[in-house]
Amino acid sequence: MGVVEIIFGIILLLFSIAIIIVVLLQEGHQQNLGTITGGADTFLSKNKARSIDAFLARWTKFIAIGFFALVIVINVIMYFTH
Repeated sequence: MGVVEIIFGIILLLFSIAIIIVVLLQEGHQQNLGTITGGADTFLSKNKARSIDAFLARWTKFIAIGFFALVIVINVIMYFTH
């Protein structure tokens, strides 16, 4: 195994761990549907959606795009070097 393959493997592993963590930190879309209040939105829940959930959703997209781009780049480099 070459140095380039090891570096790409480590970077791919870091992207994989990052996307798993960001996805697990997100809340489900059906949270609090069966509560006593009837699932009514409160002021805090509306603002929370703008802050933490939006931040995590944005970073999920960035990390996923980076992950797929990295996999394509790795495959192209490995195809043309071997």
